[in-house]
Amino acid sequence: MTLFATAALLFVVTLQPSAADLPTWMAGTWRGEVDGVRMEEHWTNADGDLMLGLHRDITAKRTSFEFIRIARQGETLVYLAMPGGKPATAFPLKSVEANRIVFENLEHDFPQRIIYWRDSEQLCARVEGAGEAGEQWCWSRVK
Repeated sequence: MTLFATAALLFVVTLQPSAADLPTWMAGTWRGEVDGVRMEEHWTNADGDLMLGLHRDITAKRTSFEFIRIARQGETLVYLAMPGGKPATAFPLKSVEANRIVFENLEHDFPQRIIYWRDSEQLCARVEGAGEAGEQWCWSRVK
């Protein structure tokens, strides 16, 4: 292989996120409102093979929360959801792109799939499950 071909291959490989890359583009504080529900999602910087997250929904009648982790386990990533502080449910990585990541656990009732992506200056998320209508949200970065 020529030096040029080797350099080109190395360049392409470095552009492709590996299954174990943490989604650094999620880091920050994000807020939005949908149907009267104020939402916040906070993600720490990717450091030490771990990102920590916190989600909070606020309505006039109640406040709910969820602790979240994206952690490296072996050669892959796992999204660990703890709604209301309950024991963690694991959603292993299904696919990853530059600004989109999908986690999936088909044995879980709902959701079975958790998707995050960046849409310009917004962080968006969607949850899906078999036989259930999915839900989707987008939040803006808090400056």
